[in-house]
Amino acid sequence: MNLIINIAVFLISAIIFLFVGIIVRKKIAESKMQGAENEAKRIVELAKKDAENIKKEEIFKAKEEIINTRKELDLEIKERRGEVQAQEKRIIQKEENVEKRISILENKEQQLSSKRKDLENKEVEIQRLYDNEIEELQRIAGLTVEEAKSQLLDEVERQITSEKAALVKELEGKAKETAQKNAKEVISYAIQKCAADHTSETTVSIVPLPNDEMKGRIIGREGRNIKTLEILTGIDLIIDDTPEAVVISGFDPLRREIARMSLEKLINDGRIHPAKIEEMVEKSKEELQAIIKEEGERAAMEAGVIGLHPDIIVLLGKLKYRTSYGQNVLNHSLEVSNLARIMAEELGLDPKIARRAGLLHDIGKALDYDMEGTHVEIGVEILKKYKENDMVINAVQAHHEDVEAKTLEAVLIQAADAISASRPGARRETLEAYIKRLESLENIADSFEGVDKSFAIQAGREIRIIVKPEKISDEKMVLMARDIAQKVENEMEYPGQIKVNLIRETRTIDYAK
Repeated sequence: MNLIINIAVFLISAIIFLFVGIIVRKKIAESKMQGAENEAKRIVELAKKDAENIKKEEIFKAKEEIINTRKELDLEIKERRGEVQAQEKRIIQKEENVEKRISILENKEQQLSSKRKDLENKEVEIQRLYDNEIEELQRIAGLTVEEAKSQLLDEVERQITSEKAALVKELEGKAKETAQKNAKEVISYAIQKCAADHTSETTVSIVPLPNDEMKGRIIGREGRNIKTLEILTGIDLIIDDTPEAVVISGFDPLRREIARMSLEKLINDGRIHPAKIEEMVEKSKEELQAIIKEEGERAAMEAGVIGLHPDIIVLLGKLKYRTSYGQNVLNHSLEVSNLARIMAEELGLDPKIARRAGLLHDIGKALDYDMEGTHVEIGVEILKKYKENDMVINAVQAHHEDVEAKTLEAVLIQAADAISASRPGARRETLEAYIKRLESLENIADSFEGVDKSFAIQAGREIRIIVKPEKISDEKMVLMARDIAQKVENEMEYPGQIKVNLIRETRTIDYAK
């Protein structure tokens, strides 16, 4: 029983204590909540006060910045006003200067107007004097102005008629030159790159002798030695009064060369009799054949032509001893080959065909002394015999326009052959005629008054005339050059054209002592 009472008391106490605890805790919580609310209010109040302070500080700073900005703007405005005032002063000063210049120009315009009036008055006076002079000249000459003008125009027209014809001819030539510009450029380029030497050979050769006694030994007893040599070689030996020399004459250059070589061998050997002469002639023939072959091979190698038949090589070598109008045919063939090759390369054609045809175009001249027909016909026959290229044969056959050229390379051979044969120095002119032409040219120039010296140069293609400066003015030189050119045209015959070159100079010489 007591136990139950104790338990009940304990439980009731526990409940009472629990209830009291709850009430106490609630009171404590309420007090804490009241304190927190008070603290929060306090904090809010402090925050409001801080915000007010910060706001006041920011407003104060903003006012200071506004004051500072206003001061800076005031300063800038003052500076701008100063600059504007300075510019206004400069503009005003410039306006004053412009006004001064306008005033000066107005004064000058007035002065010019006054001078213009004076000039007009003087011009009227000059015209009056000119009219008076014209009337006086008409009275003295007995001609009116129109009549004098008509006579003068007639005279001038007569003088310039020939000059107009020459001018028309020159203009036509220039037009042709323009039309053929590309062709001439190629040809001139080829000529510049090819400069071959030309030698003038004649129908005689001269053999020097060690002494005049050798002439008698060459003639031999009753002339048997000279007769033997002439019979074996087919040439003529001329032994005259020329000191220490024998002249070998003959139209065949090969025979003449054999005779020359044989005679030189006999002179060096010293034993001259018919048997020895026959031996030396045979040796000379063998040596000449070797030389001919070497020359043919050299020419083929120099021209860059390969694959030629040995017989054609020999014929090429023979051209060394063949001349045409004084021009060595082998040198001419080499030059034509080089010219044709250069032009073919420039035009994009076949240079091998061009150089081959150029080298062989005169091959017939090696046999034209021994065979009938022209050298073109003989050359074509030889090339066909040795089965040469058809293009080469056509170029050889057409190089003198005997047939129509079928290829452009054949046309180049025609042009190269004409260039090689026609340029100055290529072919020989009779010496007497050449000298006479030069003398005539100088005599024509010397016949004009005021000429100091004259020189025919460039193989007669130019006459250079030095005039006396005190007698011939620069203006008169033009008329003199035309008159000399007209006289040369009227009185002389010449190939091509002759340049008349007048020179006028004044020299002053002094000496420093």
